Amino acid sequence: MGESYQVREHDVLIIGAGGAGLRAAIATAERGLSVGIVTKSLLGKAHTVMAEGGIAAAVGNVDPDDSWRQHFIDTMNSGKFLNNWQMVETFTKEAPERVIELEQWGALFNRTPQGRISQRPFGGHTYRRLCHVGDRTGLEMIRTLQEKVLSTGANVYMETTVTKLLKDGSGRVVGALAYTRESGSFVHFKAKAVVMATGGWGRIFKVTSNSWEGTGDGVVLAYDAGAELVDMEMVQFHPTGMVWPPGVRGLLVTEGVRGEGGLLRNSEGERYMERYDPDRMELSTRDVVARANYTEVQEGRGSEHGGVYLDITHLGYEGIMKKLPTMHEQFLKLADIDISREPMEVFPTVHYTMGGIKVDPETCATNVPGLFAAGECAGGLHGANRLGGNSLSDLLVFGRRAGMGAAGYVEENHHGTQIDAGEIRTEIGRVLEPLERPAGGDDESPYLMQQELQEAMMEHANLMRNEDSLMEGLGKILALKDRLPNVKVGGTRLFNPGWHTAQDIRYLIQISEIILRTALDRKERRGAQWRLDYDGPDEELGKINFIVKKDQQGEVGIERREIPPMPEHLSALIEGKVADMAGGEKRGAESQF
Repeated sequence: MGESYQVREHDVLIIGAGGAGLRAAIATAERGLSVGIVTKSLLGKAHTVMAEGGIAAAVGNVDPDDSWRQHFIDTMNSGKFLNNWQMVETFTKEAPERVIELEQWGALFNRTPQGRISQRPFGGHTYRRLCHVGDRTGLEMIRTLQEKVLSTGANVYMETTVTKLLKDGSGRVVGALAYTRESGSFVHFKAKAVVMATGGWGRIFKVTSNSWEGTGDGVVLAYDAGAELVDMEMVQFHPTGMVWPPGVRGLLVTEGVRGEGGLLRNSEGERYMERYDPDRMELSTRDVVARANYTEVQEGRGSEHGGVYLDITHLGYEGIMKKLPTMHEQFLKLADIDISREPMEVFPTVHYTMGGIKVDPETCATNVPGLFAAGECAGGLHGANRLGGNSLSDLLVFGRRAGMGAAGYVEENHHGTQIDAGEIRTEIGRVLEPLERPAGGDDESPYLMQQELQEAMMEHANLMRNEDSLMEGLGKILALKDRLPNVKVGGTRLFNPGWHTAQDIRYLIQISEIILRTALDRKERRGAQWRLDYDGPDEELGKINFIVKKDQQGEVGIERREIPPMPEHLSALIEGKVADMAGGEKRGAESQF
């Protein structure tokens, strides 16, 4: 008979319970459809809670001159024009509405003296634009969305890991296979559409602000199903992660600290951002500040523990407890530092992935029928570098659109969810292999392989890259790929983290290979892709997205796809900006590095 499994059926299956997944679930449930939400963690524990600084939206409460147009210009400039401009237009126009909607659902924002939602400045934003809840914005967003989702009657399957998207004979996605982490029992989810909202893949690096879930399951599941990926070479290093003690190295220090006036200094006491971006200083874009921090340490002007100093003491204890209570508690409890009295030590940490599954800008549909994607696992909105605060509004705007897109697809397509049962048996056999393979002399530990992979990516795909190092890194990753069939874990399926890691390592290796291959192909300095063997941005590559798709041999296929020209009403907004950006980046490349 083989392994038994349960069957669950829904109109729409949403994989991931962060901001994008929950917002998609609300949009779908509002259409009267049956919704299933699968999360490999617990409800309320999604990585969205780590987004502290705020939600970027041009509501104009603090700076009335702000508009979607200026938000559009800032986002395109920050993304170095690799962004999908149609997504950016939709995003900047709809973000204010989504924030106000969140408030109407019960989100408690900081207030202006007039009682409106307060907004703070953030790097790269022309105006004070981030709607915030102290430095706990992501947590409040998840709390609000979660309560709303539960009121819709959606089914939530917690601590459940998806291993494969299932397609019918015509190539439509019609469900997924998963297993429960507690018991190891398998579940066949039948669904007429699937929304991927699984977040990023920061765990491919040793030093990251990402929690344990960020292993890139969704992007590889989609890639294996035939979906196109975009901008995969673009990985964001947040300029400020904790440095000390070693156990918390990489833990996020919100950009809200700089938004509230935090100053960056080196070991000589110099406020060095004046040399890297004299106009915006600490509120420059993340790629520029991260490279500046990295360079100060590399050139011997770092702090005691290998970072730089971030000073917010001038706010005083009362000001910090009002604006940045989480940061105060984090440093006091984890590093025995009172940030109202002494500076923090910070250093760039892997934080976010601009690349991801390529989606339609209106419906969030992928090129695979029945599959939709939103949030960090989807690409296109942020281009070569994401602005702080744009991630949370991205979740709201495109989470909703993915839910509506999936619902519309289900309503228009009356197809079944039947697949060949043999496909499920084959997949169950593959997932169980690390447990059931006979022990041998060539057994591989998934933990040690993950450690090797993280060290290789830190060394070869870090903030600064060059061809020789990227090639060496690719060699190491391909050697790990060859060892994958030998992964062996002991114990049973019950609460077995080794078995879970044996699933994760496959995703981590595949994503690392794609990142290294696309980083080798983008031979220029642009945003997060900073090639030391090239002097600056390449004009022709500025018109190209690298699209990745699995080829007929099952290998990584890379296509150069031209970015379509902007319509006149958008290009008119940018006039005069493009030349300045390119020239400024070239000048910066010469003077800074």
